[in-house]
Amino acid sequence: MKIKNTQNPLLILTIFMITIVSSSQSNKVLGGICDGCEALLEYGNTPLSPIDTLPLFETSRQKLKITGTVYHHDKKTLAKDIILYIYQTNQNGVYPTKGDEKGWAKRHGYIRGWVKTEENGKYTFYTFRPGAYPGRNEPEHIHITVKEPNKLEYYLDDFVFIDDPMLTKEKIASFKNRGGSGIKKPTITDGILTINRDLILGQNIPNYK
Repeated sequence: MKIKNTQNPLLILTIFMITIVSSSQSNKVLGGICDGCEALLEYGNTPLSPIDTLPLFETSRQKLKITGTVYHHDKKTLAKDIILYIYQTNQNGVYPTKGDEKGWAKRHGYIRGWVKTEENGKYTFYTFRPGAYPGRNEPEHIHITVKEPNKLEYYLDDFVFIDDPMLTKEKIASFKNRGGSGIKKPTITDGILTINRDLILGQNIPNYK
């Protein structure tokens, strides 16, 4: 006895296409392509606090404190449990490595750190002013990535310094103010350079919901 094939080819094709689209959307990076955003997750099992001190801070000539408050998209509500990840060059403009790095540390180097906000949304990094890339016209900068609960990680505008001669008008015009402006003027507070930057989650981030 021959059994009749009752499968509908059109239905199968439709299900297949929905699966492909759904998979593509689930893997979509929030805010556009972000090369290395997944490095934010490399803190592993390390307990995170609202304050972190990056390597070489104590021995640096230009100690730097980066601090501020993280707000939700409404610019009013304090944001809790937000993970921030920063990385930067040393004072020679190089992302230094020790040779045993794994994952994104091979490219980002070991001068990097993580914090996680509490109820008041405050965060603080103790680091130092980085050097500019050797032989390139890029201003001094510190990269920052953010991770909200139940959302993919995304990058914000770099921290840059208004007194940096390499920070040209053209460069300033290219910034998107992702999370708010990262252009800051360092001031001396308690004997070290300090910049204050409040962060607005989702501000100027494509596909943010």
